[in-house]
Amino acid sequence: MLDPLAQVVTLLQPATPFSKRGSGAGRWRVLRTEVGRPFYCAILEGACRLKADGYDEIVLEEGDFVLLPSAYNFSMSSYSPTTPEDIVHTSIVLPDGEHRVGNPNDSPDVRFLVGYCVFRSPDAALLSSLLPKLVHVRGVDRLATLMQLVGDEARAQRPARDVVLERLLEVLLIEALRSDGKTNTSPGLLRGLTDERIAIAIRRIHESPEQPWTVAQLANEATLSRSAFYERFGRAVGMAPMEYLLAWRMALAKDLLRREKASIADVAERVGYSSASTFSVAFGRHVGLPPARYARGASFDRVLQAEADSSPETGSIA
Repeated sequence: MLDPLAQVVTLLQPATPFSKRGSGAGRWRVLRTEVGRPFYCAILEGACRLKADGYDEIVLEEGDFVLLPSAYNFSMSSYSPTTPEDIVHTSIVLPDGEHRVGNPNDSPDVRFLVGYCVFRSPDAALLSSLLPKLVHVRGVDRLATLMQLVGDEARAQRPARDVVLERLLEVLLIEALRSDGKTNTSPGLLRGLTDERIAIAIRRIHESPEQPWTVAQLANEATLSRSAFYERFGRAVGMAPMEYLLAWRMALAKDLLRREKASIADVAERVGYSSASTFSVAFGRHVGLPPARYARGASFDRVLQAEADSSPETGSIA
């Protein structure tokens, strides 16, 4: 049986190129307005607050992990209430490399790892739309073990610490996404998979995207009435069943066009379209350019990447 979450994570190609150890003391507030970059935060000690647009404020405690797959306006602040005068624009780098917000001379009230990860897939925006807008994980034993490893590595001064931290954070990210219902998430694939009935329909879509699914057929798979299924699916996943089916088919089509030398007709058949022309119209409407042009662009990108990989490295090692 195919694992829908594993498929999405695999296609996303997550990596964590940027992270930093931070701490806060006293009263402080950091505002962020970047859009589209996945943001994560792991609380190593203490507590602080996070407020994202459209959501109630969350108190983050030791052992918590929070992920915003497509970050938008949000803020982090001290556990103690803040005022506009407490807004911090730049952190202070302490002698040990830790980034301090708030009072640099006080003992920290909270320590954390924060950073931006990247989804290297060209379909990142499309695939991210299948994930919840906010993931908050607490009380998961496996995640707690990873958090302990991350914390130990962050505090140590061992060789290759940054490389080890990056790998640990990649695993932490994937573990957070697959926490199987023990997450406080907004609507998206994760919440859909925690609903036994809706999960059946999602798995059927992923197992057989080429099938001419209708809402009635998917409702029958989930053993729900059509109206109950439609309402329940939308509440859990955040989009209508046919909208999810289209998004997944387009993600698969882009991956096939990018990686394989398949014909447009073959790709169309594999993602559930009766003809190449019908698929081309749907693809163009959803992606913004016809599949043939998308495939040519992907081939050109592969050539450039191959040339870059085969060229000798120049310059000094930073």
